[in-house]
Amino acid sequence: MEQRAVDQLRTIARINRSYPAFQMSSSERLERWAEILELNPDRSLSTFRETEYQPDEIRAAMRGDGTAIAVAFGDPVLRAAGMRDDSYGEARRFFELSDRQLHKLVCFCHFGAHVSASTVAHQVRSIATRRSSGTLAYLASFFKR
Repeated sequence: MEQRAVDQLRTIARINRSYPAFQMSSSERLERWAEILELNPDRSLSTFRETEYQPDEIRAAMRGDGTAIAVAFGDPVLRAAGMRDDSYGEARRFFELSDRQLHKLVCFCHFGAHVSASTVAHQVRSIATRRSSGTLAYLASFFKR
């Protein structure tokens, strides 16, 4: 495969740098994360220490190789959908999670230094299921009145 610089490509093709990101709902992004983790369910993932005690700016910048967040960022589909890096803050933004939800997925205090990918996948899928069924549960309760 021949590689060329963007300037060289402009002479032979029209380049659209503003092409929109691949669109996925937050539930779809969470489901994709769970699927990726389940590809290697016995993989040992690193956790973050004391996320709940860190100032917001420090917590947002936390990252680590071999974490569940790094696994998500390694997926080209999630990157195409707009995941920008493998930091705690980016995971919170991209997956639309609260600090409490993300803390339960990646913090040392819940799992120790390492957690299996299947355990995190189960937790991620649980959040996705609650999120996608929330509207339906509300509508069902409304019609029972």
